Amino acid sequence: MKRDMDLIREILLEIEGGKRMYDIRSGEMSRALGIEEEGSLSREEADKWNYHLNLLQESGQVEFRKTGAGGWFVEGITWSGHDFLDSVRDPDVWDRTKAGALKAGGFTVDLLKDLAKGFIRKQIEDRTGISL
Repeated sequence: MKRDMDLIREILLEIEGGKRMYDIRSGEMSRALGIEEEGSLSREEADKWNYHLNLLQESGQVEFRKTGAGGWFVEGITWSGHDFLDSVRDPDVWDRTKAGALKAGGFTVDLLKDLAKGFIRKQIEDRTGISL
C-alpha cells in the first residue's frame, strides 16, 4: 500500500483538534462481531486507515492503544509528531511542500518537514525582514 501524506496530515490535524479515538472496522468485521452499523467502511478503506494509523505509530509521531475490534485510542501526539504538524499545518505551505517533493521525484518524512520549514523560513523573512 502506498503512503498517503495528505491522510497522515489530516489524521494529525484531527488528533490535535481533539479526536481521541478511531473506530476502523470494515462492514465484514462489523458483521463478524455481530454489530450492525450504517456507513461501515469498505475493507479497502478500513485497510488504508489501519495502515496509516500504524505508520503514524511506527514512525513515533502518535501513540495509540489498540483494541482487537478495530479501535485506536489516541494516547497523544509525540514531540516529533508536533514538529511535523507544525511544519505542514498551513495549507499553502503544505501545497508548496507537496509540489516541491513531486518535482524532486521522491521524499521522506524528514525531507518533507525540512522543505516545509524552508517555506516557513522564507515567509518569516519576507514578512519580518529578519534573515534566519
